[in-house]
Amino acid sequence: MQHWRPEDIARAAGARVLEGERVVSGPSSAVIDSRQAGPGTLFFGLRGASQDGGRFAASALAAGAWGVMVSESHARAAVAEARSRGGVVFAAEDPLRALQNLATGWRRELGARVIGVTGSTGKTSTKDLLLAVLAPHRRTVASRANFNTEIGLPLEILAAPSGTEVLVLEMAMRGAGQIAELAAVAEPDVGLIVTIGPVHLELLGSIEAIAATKAELIAALPPGRGTAVIPADEALLAPHLRSDITTVTFGEGGDASLLQADGVHVTIELRDRLIELQVPFTQAHLRTNLLAAVAAADAVGVTPSGRVEATLSPGRGQRVELPGGVTLIDDCYNANPMSMKAALDDLAVTAAGDQRRRVAVLGDMLELGPDERSYHVAIGQHAARTDLDVLVTVGPLASAMADGFDGEVHATRDAGEAAALLPDLVAPGDVVLVKASRGVGLELVCGALGSEAFA
Repeated sequence: MQHWRPEDIARAAGARVLEGERVVSGPSSAVIDSRQAGPGTLFFGLRGASQDGGRFAASALAAGAWGVMVSESHARAAVAEARSRGGVVFAAEDPLRALQNLATGWRRELGARVIGVTGSTGKTSTKDLLLAVLAPHRRTVASRANFNTEIGLPLEILAAPSGTEVLVLEMAMRGAGQIAELAAVAEPDVGLIVTIGPVHLELLGSIEAIAATKAELIAALPPGRGTAVIPADEALLAPHLRSDITTVTFGEGGDASLLQADGVHVTIELRDRLIELQVPFTQAHLRTNLLAAVAAADAVGVTPSGRVEATLSPGRGQRVELPGGVTLIDDCYNANPMSMKAALDDLAVTAAGDQRRRVAVLGDMLELGPDERSYHVAIGQHAARTDLDVLVTVGPLASAMADGFDGEVHATRDAGEAAALLPDLVAPGDVVLVKASRGVGLELVCGALGSEAFA
């Protein structure tokens, strides 16, 4: 945005310039935290649940911010500070809406192809894989960490530099209409739905409602040139498909399918073309996510090849080798019934063929609605089928897993209690899976294991 003048910013955002209209350059980035404000930044004073960020506009200008975007109620104080220290002041009826409008304007200015990624599970790892397969061929920017909300997504668009050719944007939701809101900001060319599963049932009530909410991404695609990338076996999305866009399926029986896998070497068949890749993982669910990434890359004109230098976001199944031959599978970022089963299957494969103990530290899965207990019992049953040796449950909901598991069980109340237990429980050579919903905070357990020397 550095070549945009204040009037360009105001026009795109739907705001008014109150001070600094003679400034001839634009901002280099957008921030919503006044502590991150500094030279080149445009600070947005957003209204929060407990306070209005507009109160900190003067502080942002004092820190050297290029400008601030505030509501009318904070404009006078911001203008006074700008006249004293310099800076541009914009007034907007709704600073969040202005942030989103500006992001859409910048997305259009870039002219990049945009891939929106959502799903009940796997959207972050699929986003990471998309970045890995696209980056050797196109100037690609992918959203960071959890910048996937109505605030985070526009910030990621605005962070994309001039010359960006592909934007990969993760889209999260907590209820109906939120994917549609994100898609209205991002204007995606490709919509990738990784999975549909029992997540947010507490809010949405049924798996069909979850599918309909995720399908808001399909509804947002441009007619005649949009592409939907969806799982081959997902009947719940069938009512939401469109005849005026291209639909590409991935998975067994799909347009993109796994033809052969030999360790880190995989061969993918994509509409009668063979694509051979080398990847730094062997997990089955990541291979499926790779199929989705390859299909989405193809939709923007990229055919991946060779080695895929993928770096997964923290807490998404990374393997960490600890002293004493202990392998930690850090999958603590989030969990739901689908991803929990996939992680247990991966644990079984990781420890297959030798005498290594399989230990799973599994915490509460949240937002599952009235059937939450039965989902947890089912995870215990699945753990038993994968020949898990030791189960450590964390939290009141996870304790129900013991009802479906007939092996060694240790029930703990919270992450702190589990972190205290694990160093004495884990033995040299064990493979330890750590997984739960984000609110359980099992990174504390991973940290406790990482600080130990098992001998």
